[in-house]
Amino acid sequence: MKANVGSLDRALRLVAGAILILLALMQVIGPWGWIGIVPLLTGVFRFCPAYSLLGVRTCKADMAQDSAH
Repeated sequence: MKANVGSLDRALRLVAGAILILLALMQVIGPWGWIGIVPLLTGVFRFCPAYSLLGVRTCKADMAQDSAH
């Protein structure tokens, strides 16, 4: 799996995912907040399957090569 999520994109995914999960845990937004697991995991692994299908990459080429090893 080559990385296709850049630094800013990764930070936003991690923050958004964590906020959604915390709001779900505090029962502020209901169980749909658990969808925050998706951006959280794509941020952690720096890989987004949707980006792969669409041919999108927000990371630099050297970052993608480094994570492939």
